[in-house]
Amino acid sequence: MVAVPKPPIEQFFIKATKPNTTTTSPLTIPPIIPLIDLSKPESKHHLVKACQDFGFFKVVNHGVPTKFINKLETEAVKFFASPPSVKEHFGPPNPFGYGNKNIGRNGDFGWVEYLLLNTKPESYPENFKGVVNDYVTSVKKMACEILELLADEMKLQPRNVFSKLLKDEQSDSVFRVNHYPPCPEFHENEKNGNKLVGFGEHTDPQIISVLRSNNTSGLEISLRDGSWMPVPPDSDSFFINVGDSLQVMTNGRFKSVKHRVVANGTKSRLSMIYFGGPPLSEKIAPLPSLMQKEEHSLYKEFTWFEYKKSAFNTRLADNRLGLFEKIVAS
Repeated sequence: MVAVPKPPIEQFFIKATKPNTTTTSPLTIPPIIPLIDLSKPESKHHLVKACQDFGFFKVVNHGVPTKFINKLETEAVKFFASPPSVKEHFGPPNPFGYGNKNIGRNGDFGWVEYLLLNTKPESYPENFKGVVNDYVTSVKKMACEILELLADEMKLQPRNVFSKLLKDEQSDSVFRVNHYPPCPEFHENEKNGNKLVGFGEHTDPQIISVLRSNNTSGLEISLRDGSWMPVPPDSDSFFINVGDSLQVMTNGRFKSVKHRVVANGTKSRLSMIYFGGPPLSEKIAPLPSLMQKEEHSLYKEFTWFEYKKSAFNTRLADNRLGLFEKIVAS
């Protein structure tokens, strides 16, 4: 077995940047993250607006049983508290399994350890099988409901135009549990406002991502002006990201949000993310029913397999959709 050299602590820091005084001022009020109550009929309109303006929102009255959340979190805490030899037993076959600090295969590092699983129950570690299946089934149902509400509001037919891709037996969805442990070296190495990278800035390539975490801060989203906004933790709600594929299918109407995680340094953070993806052979392109008169497609058609392969060959912060954008004459 070839040992992967441990990267120096300095590689885990985001260098501090000077504030952009041309677009911000001490009086600037940060935007409020959209809060969507899925039990209310008017949620459809708010969902579409949130996808257009932010690509990110929080949902309540989501229908995911608290007992499923708590059981999975308990098992995850136990797993990450296990000795390294136990965790490494669940290491890849790539890309699934346990990982530590190395994110992907292109030189990205983060102060994180994780367990990456496909959404087929037979692939789960034995002690995770029941709890992961219960949790993923419930979260997937909620994700499909959100996608169908979006289709309703946009008057798309059939209303399962998005959700059917997650429900397909060949859906290439994945589930990830991230653990950001305390970093003893954090305070010694934090200088001039630098931040400890938990998971570097990126967009999610799939259709939709469903995230929850414990009550430890760290998640940040990128705003239109390029600034970063911390997302206050809320362990009772779920946060939803628009993915690259949904941005393409809506021809850019919905925005795939760039986000990152800054490690806390003194407190452990645990997050669980369901990434709803289409089948590998699915063709991804703007929906014809959304294209208005003389509207041009902003993207070349590609299969999910082609995009996934391309994304895996890039760095986290790269513009993954750039290779698939069309040059439209003005």
